[in-house]
Amino acid sequence: MRNKETIVAKIFPNFSWDEIETVLLDMDGTLLDKHFDDYFWEVYVPEHYSLLHDISIEEAKEQLLARYREVESTLEWTDLEYWSHELGLDIPELKMRVNHMIGVHPYVVEFLEFCLSARKKLYLITNAHSRTLSIKLEQTSIGPWFDRVICAEEVGLAKEDPEFWRRLAEMLDYNPKSTLLADDTEKVLHSAEEYGIRYLIYVARSSSMQAVRYSEKYPSIDYFKELMPR
Repeated sequence: MRNKETIVAKIFPNFSWDEIETVLLDMDGTLLDKHFDDYFWEVYVPEHYSLLHDISIEEAKEQLLARYREVESTLEWTDLEYWSHELGLDIPELKMRVNHMIGVHPYVVEFLEFCLSARKKLYLITNAHSRTLSIKLEQTSIGPWFDRVICAEEVGLAKEDPEFWRRLAEMLDYNPKSTLLADDTEKVLHSAEEYGIRYLIYVARSSSMQAVRYSEKYPSIDYFKELMPR
């Protein structure tokens, strides 16, 4: 884990939009404020889990964080049915109770408008479960901007697996050499890089409630306005 006091210099994006044909965008933490997810999994679910098992919230959180880590970077991590079964809680119902917290990052809509006006192929590519995706698209209304929305469960692998991007290319027929991917997870960017996607952007401000953390390797942005021509 990176030392909290380590200061990482920001690598600024440097490319020409003339070279880009396809734009792939992550959802949680990239387009949407990750504060919702952090709150839901680290506060709201532990509160209900502690009541169910008659344990302290602190103990519930400790147990749950350990279980989350066991399936991190797999399809199970985002599978609401998996967690409902594992935890004995109706996870989709709990998400609906706090869906008012779901929000779009600043300048996202403007960026989507720019991609549309520039005639770029625009795809939402997410590890989120289809139930989660439905809840968030209904709450934010960003779905119509995209040529297609794809969940990792459709592909059969999480985005952290380089094979994901090959399978995705079969589904979308995109050229990795003229494709830009923006994501708030470095492991995802690394797997995409291994496959051959050329333009990789790290979203450093994934949550409005957390400090900005720049990537040591990939060009970073705080907001999508940094990618738009001035």
